[in-house]
Amino acid sequence: MVQLEDVLRARGRIVDSVKTTPILKSRQLSKRCEAQIFLKSEHLQTTGSFKIRGATNRVIQAKKEGVKFVAAASSGNHGQAVAYIANNLEIPATIVVPTDANESKVNAIKEYRGSVEYCGTTSAERIPRAKELAEELDGMFIPPYDHPDIIAGQGTVGLEILEQVEDVDTVIVPIGGGGLMSGTLIAIKEKNPNVRVIGVEPELGYDTKLSLERGEITPVEGTHLTIADGIRTTQPGTLTFPILQKYLDELVLVTEDEIRYAMSFVMERMKQLIEPSSATTVAAAMFDKVNLNHEKVVCVISGGNVDLQKLSELLVKTEGSN
Repeated sequence: MVQLEDVLRARGRIVDSVKTTPILKSRQLSKRCEAQIFLKSEHLQTTGSFKIRGATNRVIQAKKEGVKFVAAASSGNHGQAVAYIANNLEIPATIVVPTDANESKVNAIKEYRGSVEYCGTTSAERIPRAKELAEELDGMFIPPYDHPDIIAGQGTVGLEILEQVEDVDTVIVPIGGGGLMSGTLIAIKEKNPNVRVIGVEPELGYDTKLSLERGEITPVEGTHLTIADGIRTTQPGTLTFPILQKYLDELVLVTEDEIRYAMSFVMERMKQLIEPSSATTVAAAMFDKVNLNHEKVVCVISGGNVDLQKLSELLVKTEGSN
């Protein structure tokens, strides 16, 4: 299992490629939630999401091992991150994306000189294809979440939260395959086990909640239906799941309407464009999914890569809007 020392080493390895993202605060959001709400703003990260942390940690290691080609499977954010860092390190990259991939994310992959291949609509379809490409071209597959280097890289988010928000009580994190959550859990729980860490999934993508309830990894179908495209996984990872079992305090679900409302609220009141996957954490706070009790709460905003052509479909009118 990944340890705190691995996260600390990852931080030193990726420091030149990754930003320390700011903490944002909204008086209106805090008032609405009856708590001190802070946003850990990974939507302002290089490539627009937290994914650059784990991808950089893994691809740097690949470079040291002499790898000449990398492949990844991604709904967009991980693919952008792998393409970006691979391009910086002069390693060719191919990203396997779903057929319904966010257009802006695909365009960004191409801007970073990554090749794009479309395959299916779920991670269960695109991951085998990316592994096949890596084998065919004698390269390396860069997993989206289920690898120690990926988990350790994502865990640097947790280190920053502890340093930026003094006496934080609760951290709310979106869960897809579990890379961000498991890394954050290791960083926070091994430094301060008193901090409560809560995961959020869409009701249309509850694979981790079901797996935790059953005590074993349990895949679900239909996760591609949620607007939270960044966390459309069919099951948690084999490496991430035991970490969640060990450390996670609670996991809650949010509806599609709640995600839309939270995304719209942050855009209207805070002037921040965040993607639906990020809005799940804000939705959990806004719609009383978690007992916050006037605490200091950090909602991890995992990314901000939104297809602007579909933006109107994602936004709704909020209270007090004209």
